[in-house]
Amino acid sequence: MTEENQTCPKCSSPYAYNDGQLWICPECFNEWNPDASSEEDSTPQFVDVNGAQLQNGDSVTVVKDLKAGKGTIKSGTKVKNIRLLEEPVNGHDIACKVDGHGSMYLKCSVVKKA
Repeated sequence: MTEENQTCPKCSSPYAYNDGQLWICPECFNEWNPDASSEEDSTPQFVDVNGAQLQNGDSVTVVKDLKAGKGTIKSGTKVKNIRLLEEPVNGHDIACKVDGHGSMYLKCSVVKKA
């Protein structure tokens, strides 16, 4: 932490400031320790409801009924070829197509690896 000015590793903002042990970005609210391994911090961990690691292209099964527009995605619905999002959308970190419902976002906490 000897650098006077750090840029945010998440959004590249030049306005990051040091707050004791961590650097903080006022634009995206990212906090990081420049002394820690940057590769470890920047790699998001995507795990399903059982703790299994998810990857792009995996198939998952929905573990509870989800309201989707006027319909409902039933528990046990299989979703193929998921895409994990680096930047979550309203807390949702999976982009996918669900048969009968179209394209949508899901959370890792409501799926299990198939």
